[in-house]
Amino acid sequence: MEKPELILSVSNNKVKETAKLQQKKYRNEKGLFLLEGYKPIFEAFSSGIEIETLYTTDKYLEKFDFLKRKIVLVSDAVLEKISTTDSMPEAVAVAKQMNYSFEQIKNKKRILLIENVKDAGNLGTLIRCACAFSFDGIVLCGETVDIYNPKVVRSTVGAMFKLPLLKASINKVREIFPTSTFIASVVNHNDVVNPQKIDYTKPFVLMLGSEADGLSEEAISLADIKTTIPISNATESLNLSMAGAILLYISAQ
Repeated sequence: MEKPELILSVSNNKVKETAKLQQKKYRNEKGLFLLEGYKPIFEAFSSGIEIETLYTTDKYLEKFDFLKRKIVLVSDAVLEKISTTDSMPEAVAVAKQMNYSFEQIKNKKRILLIENVKDAGNLGTLIRCACAFSFDGIVLCGETVDIYNPKVVRSTVGAMFKLPLLKASINKVREIFPTSTFIASVVNHNDVVNPQKIDYTKPFVLMLGSEADGLSEEAISLADIKTTIPISNATESLNLSMAGAILLYISAQ
């Protein structure tokens, strides 16, 4: 193996450009995003995601041998500058954003629609659950947080590389899946169906909204079925990621 490039200064231009990818604006401009830590980097590599550069220290060089010529050795200070985590990761990688089309999922049976979810941890957990319960794809609508937000990437623990993720308007999703049953997760509605009584053997789109406001009226108006998880009167509601996990699990049974 060739001797890796060595960067010790936080003022290096390559380091500065990499650090800019912490911001959504620059991620979108460059079509790139950051991966932090061994697990996300290895999962991305194993899933065929193109990794342009991997920054690590001499201590972890052998651990990332699978990326060989992509490796740049850096100082701890450099790694800290380009990382977004509280504690310094073993490595930070720059990868190309994924490029999926609706042609890949238009005939799929199990789709998760996520609208206006702004909490990165919640989005990451929902993506992870959708992968765990064998969904075929995820469509992000409205003001949902950027899937390449570093916290989202970390919280999916590699799941985001295992199923298509796309962005679209609510109406566009309805057009793409004209024969699917649209199931809206709601609260404080009278005409709801117990989620355990829904037929999940036919193609469906499960819609989840933000924790603060739920689904928009536009999304609810397009629903064929409205559902909610029966809970005790002792609590007002469930956390979004918890409720989503339960609904995703029920639909997989």
